[in-house]
Amino acid sequence: MIDDELSAVAAKLIDLLRAKELKLVTAESCTGGLVAAALTEIPGSSEVFERGFITYSNAAKEADLGVPAEIIRRHGAVSAQAARAMAVGALNASPADLAIAVTGIAGPDGGSAEKPVGLVHFVAARRGGKTLHREVRFGAIGRAEVRRRSVIAALALVAELV
Repeated sequence: MIDDELSAVAAKLIDLLRAKELKLVTAESCTGGLVAAALTEIPGSSEVFERGFITYSNAAKEADLGVPAEIIRRHGAVSAQAARAMAVGALNASPADLAIAVTGIAGPDGGSAEKPVGLVHFVAARRGGKTLHREVRFGAIGRAEVRRRSVIAALALVAELV
């Protein structure tokens, strides 16, 4: 799953984080650890990758990242609010400088008219600083491709925040 394009994007981000002396934590749902996998595929990633959380279930989001149950109940696990809470929770649970959170519907099932398959929310957050949110609707392009493109989008958003 970690192809040449993913490796190139990850390597570029690792070089940027290394130059800025920043550490990153990931909080992943629909990508199931692929953001962390892409980063750790690169030699030397341990200098900048602090840790990763795979919080696939709502219970894991609440228990591991402190996402309030009220956010999930009111907005759903696939929402800007949940992604923001995941990013903040990852920062709170680690000494990292930056966090990236990813939550979405990779498919092929689970979508609705309001939240279709291919909808993914990304939040990149800097400790004590700003956060960036992106909502991307990849469409029903297949589970593997939604996850692959989500990794690229997540890494790009971190680079933008840096």
